[in-house]
Amino acid sequence: MKTVFIIRAYNEEGSIARVVDALRKNYPQYDYVVVDDGSTDATAEICRKNGYNYVSHPVNLGLEGAFRTGMMYAAENGYDAAVQFDGDGQHNPEYVAGMLALTEEGNDIVIGSRFLTEKKPHTLRMLGSRLITLAIKLTTFKRITDPTSGLRVYNRKTILRFAESTALGPEPDTVALLMRKGVKVTETQVSMNERYAGKSYFTILSSMKYMTHMFVSILLLQWFRRV
Repeated sequence: MKTVFIIRAYNEEGSIARVVDALRKNYPQYDYVVVDDGSTDATAEICRKNGYNYVSHPVNLGLEGAFRTGMMYAAENGYDAAVQFDGDGQHNPEYVAGMLALTEEGNDIVIGSRFLTEKKPHTLRMLGSRLITLAIKLTTFKRITDPTSGLRVYNRKTILRFAESTALGPEPDTVALLMRKGVKVTETQVSMNERYAGKSYFTILSSMKYMTHMFVSILLLQWFRRV
């Protein structure tokens, strides 16, 4: 399958070179595009100096905006599959071949789950993840163990769907909505790394707010959403 990694990077000057160089060296069978999401550090400059394939937003558009830019790139360049991939080093490309095989079996979205065969730790953040898993189960009758995982593979049909709609993004509530509309979603067990550099913009408080919003959105708001 003709595959592209969509690497979203926001202020990842400490990790982006390591991520891209490892991908180019060890997985040359895959293409990639770095979506510099309005970084205020040297991320874009590092991409330029190293001759990476990248696009830059003049301002920060957030995860949804960067994701859609990547999907539009994948659609316009005829890719059969797109890999949602972080620029901070947390994701392992070694799992992508297996995820692609699952798309070839007929799945539209394949999520790399940390918890498919392993238990979630008992933390406040994981409590929020459990709530989202419960909301998805109640509304779709299917269980997604790691709904916030950012390591995903999308097939050509789903690439086009995301590229053509401004109302769709990579958030769990959208995934739940698409599942109710017949999009086939599955998971496979993966492990993730600690980020190479920098800090996550999610604090415990902001994580809980996000999880609560997703829980309410999946249970209530998505029923009124038209896509």
